[in-house]
Amino acid sequence: MSQTNEAQREADGKPGGYVGSPAEGFEVILITGMSGAGRSHAAHSIEDMGWYVVDNMPPQLMVPMVDMMTASQSGVHKLAAVIDVRSRDYFADLSAMLSHLDDLGVKTRILFLDADDEVLIKRFESVRRPHPLQRNGRLIDGIREEREMLENLEERADIVIDTSHLSIHQLSTKLYNALMGSGPTTVSVHIFSFGFKYGIPIDADFVADVRFLPNPYWVPELRELNGKDKPVSDYVLRSTGASDFLDAYEKAIETAVNGYAQEDKHYVTIAIGCTGGQHRSVAMSEALADRLRAHGLNVSVSARELDRRQS
Repeated sequence: MSQTNEAQREADGKPGGYVGSPAEGFEVILITGMSGAGRSHAAHSIEDMGWYVVDNMPPQLMVPMVDMMTASQSGVHKLAAVIDVRSRDYFADLSAMLSHLDDLGVKTRILFLDADDEVLIKRFESVRRPHPLQRNGRLIDGIREEREMLENLEERADIVIDTSHLSIHQLSTKLYNALMGSGPTTVSVHIFSFGFKYGIPIDADFVADVRFLPNPYWVPELRELNGKDKPVSDYVLRSTGASDFLDAYEKAIETAVNGYAQEDKHYVTIAIGCTGGQHRSVAMSEALADRLRAHGLNVSVSARELDRRQS
């Protein structure tokens, strides 16, 4: 080990720690808990939040995985690992791994999912699968053995969720609240413009028609421009009815987004169309996006027909 690295460790004040380590700012969440309590669904929900999820990763591989992801500069800085603790030897490796990640400056959290024994029994019986620790004994024996084995891990967990009386959507909402906060800001909105003459999109939650506005195509100096150009945007947005439409649609989307946040729908797609998808729909998409961003929403915008022309 070089003297430079030793000095870095001393300056950091932690064994194995490094000043300016590329792992600093990296986040790891361990998803664990009772079998049948919802680990798989939790993993899917957390993946939807932008985490890179790995199932059943041995603790020994966690640090190399973090090193690989930070060294590759992939832009992924959130790793979630589903861990299934089925042996007592696992805990020693797990504790060592958590200590090592802490030395590297990695923020780690443990999510523990639990449920009442009676609920777990019903869930296993409904899917007709044995408990991982049941072996040749009774189902309740496997559940009790696992609960005893996980007792210490539950005590050190940062987030504990009892799923006994939660639907899968309610579980997702709790996870969003715990990891991202609550409310409409957890909903990501994508707005795209399109031309009706090229087909109505089938993947939109909302479809708006702005062909009632004057068409810049018939203005010679605007024909070759598009809705992202200021002269076209000004022409469209100053047209009679444009502002009233945006006021009403903004309010409708805001109401829907608030409801979606409570119903575990965190991605909304809005399509705004005109005849050719070059002028009116593009300008109105950009204007609506600006209004929704003012409410704190995460909004992205694209233009289907413009993207086709450029490709």
